[in-house]
Amino acid sequence: MEEQPNDENLNSSLEDDIETNIGDVAPGSETSQIIGNKSIKQSLVVRLRSLASRVNVYLVLFGLTLLLGIGVIIVSNQKSKQEVIKSGLTLTSEDIDKIKNSDAKVGDPKQILTIESNAIFSGKVLVRDSLDVAGTIKVGGSMSLPGITVSGASSFDQITANSLSISGNTTLQGAVNIQKSLSVSGNATFGGNISAPQLTVDSIKITKDLTLSRHIDAGGSTPSKSDGNALGSGGTSSVSGTDTAGTLKINTGGSPGAGCFATIHFVIAFNETPHVVVTPVGSSAGNLAFYINRSTTNFSICSVSTPPSNTSFSFDWVAID
Repeated sequence: MEEQPNDENLNSSLEDDIETNIGDVAPGSETSQIIGNKSIKQSLVVRLRSLASRVNVYLVLFGLTLLLGIGVIIVSNQKSKQEVIKSGLTLTSEDIDKIKNSDAKVGDPKQILTIESNAIFSGKVLVRDSLDVAGTIKVGGSMSLPGITVSGASSFDQITANSLSISGNTTLQGAVNIQKSLSVSGNATFGGNISAPQLTVDSIKITKDLTLSRHIDAGGSTPSKSDGNALGSGGTSSVSGTDTAGTLKINTGGSPGAGCFATIHFVIAFNETPHVVVTPVGSSAGNLAFYINRSTTNFSICSVSTPPSNTSFSFDWVAID
């Protein structure tokens, strides 16, 4: 079997050939330079052949196969991640049992978590972002909401709100019970009866007939009065009632004369001169030829004839604007 030449033998043979050839060539000549370059190239070729003979071809193929496999795994992993992000992350009941007593995070912000079975949360649930519910929401206990916006129809058995603001129209099918005051800044229209123990309004305007099943009680403060010369010497007068209705009691003294008994001053002035209706009480007042003077601030009860001295009688009045 023929022996394969090793590196040392090849180099030694090459050096011997170069020395033999160079011995016959003059130093510094062009032929000498060509021979030198050729010897260097032959030395590099020999070294490369020696390196190739020592490299195992199967080892090279194994390395290439390993690199190709790693590349395929990386590409497959990236593709599976993209498919999971697109299709959503499905969480079964078995997965929920695994993370039930842990604080582990499930998925990433780009994934969609899908729970196929019913889920029961025994503790608190915190949603840091918005919550969209496609189906019905049922709350068995109390619910506290700092703000709520409902775009569609909603049904509530009972609502307790510290402050309720409704910007649109509101229809209430059942009875409305208001425990405290009701303030309405705009107009109010009632299609049925209004029942209230007490109704206080600044002004009231009635466009149709007014039916009262009870008495009219004209409330307000009692007006003041000033006496006239028709009371006579030592005569007195007193006033009771309100601006709307009241009574003037008169006690004449000695030597009364014709003129006004008293002037009643309204607590609140009328916008226009009111209609004042005066009625004498008793025969003594009925025998007098009395008359009145009136304005927006007061009215007077007077007599054309001389009233009787030391006599008591009264006049009732009703004043309507």
